[in-house]
Amino acid sequence: MVEPVGNHYIVARPVYSENSFDEEHEKLHRYHKNFWDNLKLYFRCSRQKAKKIALRFFPIVSWLPAYRFREWILSDIISGINTGLVSVLQGLAFALLVNVPPGYGLYAAFFPVLVYFIFGTSRHISVGPFPVLSLMVGGVVVRLVPDSSPGNDTSTNTSNIDEERVMVAASVTFLSGIIQLLLGILQFGFIVIYLSHSLISGFTTAAAIHVLVSQLKFMLQLSVPGYNVPFGIIYTLESVFSQIKDTNIADLITSLLVLLIVFVVKELNDRYKAKLPAPIPIELIVTVLAALISHFVEFKERFNVAVVGDLEEGFQAPVAPDIGILQKCIGDSISIAIVAFAVAFSVAKVYSIKHDYPIDGNQELIAFGLGNIVGGAFKGFASSTALSRSGVQESTGGKTQIAGIISAFIVLIVILAIGFLLAPLQKSVLAALALGNLKGMLMQFKEVGVLWRKDKYDCVIWVVTFLAAVFLGLDIGLATAVAFELLTVVIRSQFPSCTVLANVGRSNIYRNRKDYTDIYEPEGVKIFRCSSPIFFANIEFFKEKLITAVGFNPLRVLRKRNKALRKIRKMLKKGELQVTPKGLICMANQMHESDEELDNNRIEELDQPTSMTDLPIQINWSSDLPPGITVPQVNIHSIVLDFSAVSFLDFSAMRVLQKTLKEFIRIDIDIYIAGAHEGFLEKLERCEFFDEEIKPSMFFLSIHDAVLHILLKKDTASSPKLKLTEKGTNKDCIINTSNGLRSRENTNPTETKF
Repeated sequence: MVEPVGNHYIVARPVYSENSFDEEHEKLHRYHKNFWDNLKLYFRCSRQKAKKIALRFFPIVSWLPAYRFREWILSDIISGINTGLVSVLQGLAFALLVNVPPGYGLYAAFFPVLVYFIFGTSRHISVGPFPVLSLMVGGVVVRLVPDSSPGNDTSTNTSNIDEERVMVAASVTFLSGIIQLLLGILQFGFIVIYLSHSLISGFTTAAAIHVLVSQLKFMLQLSVPGYNVPFGIIYTLESVFSQIKDTNIADLITSLLVLLIVFVVKELNDRYKAKLPAPIPIELIVTVLAALISHFVEFKERFNVAVVGDLEEGFQAPVAPDIGILQKCIGDSISIAIVAFAVAFSVAKVYSIKHDYPIDGNQELIAFGLGNIVGGAFKGFASSTALSRSGVQESTGGKTQIAGIISAFIVLIVILAIGFLLAPLQKSVLAALALGNLKGMLMQFKEVGVLWRKDKYDCVIWVVTFLAAVFLGLDIGLATAVAFELLTVVIRSQFPSCTVLANVGRSNIYRNRKDYTDIYEPEGVKIFRCSSPIFFANIEFFKEKLITAVGFNPLRVLRKRNKALRKIRKMLKKGELQVTPKGLICMANQMHESDEELDNNRIEELDQPTSMTDLPIQINWSSDLPPGITVPQVNIHSIVLDFSAVSFLDFSAMRVLQKTLKEFIRIDIDIYIAGAHEGFLEKLERCEFFDEEIKPSMFFLSIHDAVLHILLKKDTASSPKLKLTEKGTNKDCIINTSNGLRSRENTNPTETKF
């Protein structure tokens, strides 16, 4: 019964242990499905389930019939045109990161969009090349097909190298798609939860640094070989600076000018986005102007600059992946598949929350997997979503993936009809456009200071991820970052927060005794909390903290007591001790036997419970003992373990916990466990945790239930009057936030108030 009194409340109920609560309140016996039940349910077939699977596998069937044509079509057309123009330029620019001819970037910007239109669940992301993925694919390309030597740089040899690199990029993309598809079918969409925001932020920032360094050779027009090895970024910078005197000044000035213009206009777009009807398409404007100037001024002939060159019109026939290449890039493909999904899902989730619609992680894996399979077959490279491109699609009014189809149509026009207009465009312009899209990633450096103030573990994860990805490479760096992130979880759970609690304000509230002044600690009672699951890796830490909290080692006390009993028995047998009404009196002058002699190679017997049945007197360990016999003093009689934050307990930890609790019980300390979650007792019973010493009756609903039980038990033991009336009355406590905690007799045996 709960009675509100102003801003106080009074609760009247009995003191409950877990057993007494279950006896008074009938518990429903629910059937919990096991693995085989879930497996049967998963593979059970019905018409309704088949329809549900079909709708989930083809999301277009759900949203396309509900499309509001009159309301949305104009917005989708405008958004699709803007996004398509950006996709063309980013496809050309990001192809440089993959180390393939720029035209193949258009394939990567076209085919995945068509597939995602049918299978994707996000309405707002723009599918296509992403700089981080392009750089990861480029690393594999350079490793398997290195640059030709300076003396062998003929047009035929360059063409052969380009063909081989295109095949490597396509094969890696195809295998990444297969991996994503399998993960989606096997319902592994949850894997993204292992990539925290700090890890993704640090990784993408490191990737931005790699993109910056990789584009220096196009901005300066230097012959820099690719280094896809640990510390490759250092070798690349060394090669750049060793050739810095050979810089093409025209390319350098052009790229810096383009970069400056792009950064300034993007900043204006961000600052005045509320006033602008649509972002200024600065990439398109710069590209058109650069292509026109390069064509009429004849930059290539006058200044010997590198240009995009002729783009092949139309599509090439699909090709099968090279098996030999697939065998060499399995690890890289796994990294690419996971990063592609993590980035795309993160962006899709932001827009799904903003516009209030659901997305399916497993279906997203399937959609991106099929997109990369098709893209790889048509010689494209890995796709995901670029943050800037998705921002354009959403901010210009895109409502659905109809905008994506229209953007793909724009790319199609470039591939089939007007690609030749981009032939005179300098590669340094594309490099500058690629760097212009890195602003958001590079600004993530600001997060380091914020994370340090808010969560130092996350800050360390960010820094380690960044350094590992920069110096070890993106593939090894990602694996290192994930391993380190999981290590921090293990460390935090291996060394959990363990505190001693006290009653605050004489109520039913218990907090860390170090944090409050108005505390009440029942005499002889220690309340210990562990704020973590208990398992094999932290059970010893838990045990050490518990021993530190109580102030003594129970096993040492137990062994000392058993040694003392052995010594007392020997002294009684020799007549060196006599039993009197006042206790034991020592008749000997000196004691010569050491503890080692008394052990008599029977150390295991010292760990057994103390037995005084054969002695003529019961030993009081708190009183004075005979000379030469010392036993550590124990000033507590009860320990309450708060397990409210212990979500699980594995079998290894259970064995150690059982042994530790027995050590306390054998030195006459009562153990109580409070706040254990549902199913905790059932698991302990299944694992045969309980025996004659450890009983289920030690479990209580809350800390306060256990404390009240201890107080009532001690009051009953110390008061003869209460012992005589124990069967006819019931002790109870009242907790009132204004009256405090007190004990009283209750003549009604059916109710206890606190």
